[in-house]
Amino acid sequence: MPTCTHLDSIEITELPESVDGCEDCLRSGGAWLHLRLCLSCGHVGCCDDSPNRHATAHAGGSGHPIIRSLEPGEDWCWCYEDEVGMRIPQITGQTRIPPSPLGG
Repeated sequence: MPTCTHLDSIEITELPESVDGCEDCLRSGGAWLHLRLCLSCGHVGCCDDSPNRHATAHAGGSGHPIIRSLEPGEDWCWCYEDEVGMRIPQITGQTRIPPSPLGG
């Protein structure tokens, strides 16, 4: 079974109380579907089903490998480098997010 070898890159262990949306979409006027949080720096990006795929772009450009879903009821994480999903129980909290501009 594949495992993540990048758990030492996690700096964010408490989810933010709320976010305004995908940071990059808000800056550029774009729209997102689902939100993801970088566990290295806290960047909020949009998922790969969103037009601009900002979470993946951030991981590729920054070298920050692990994200966590911010969607209500979802507690999964993904390591881009090891291509493995997981739950990390040390990540705590819940985040209020705005509705998706794409209606998802």
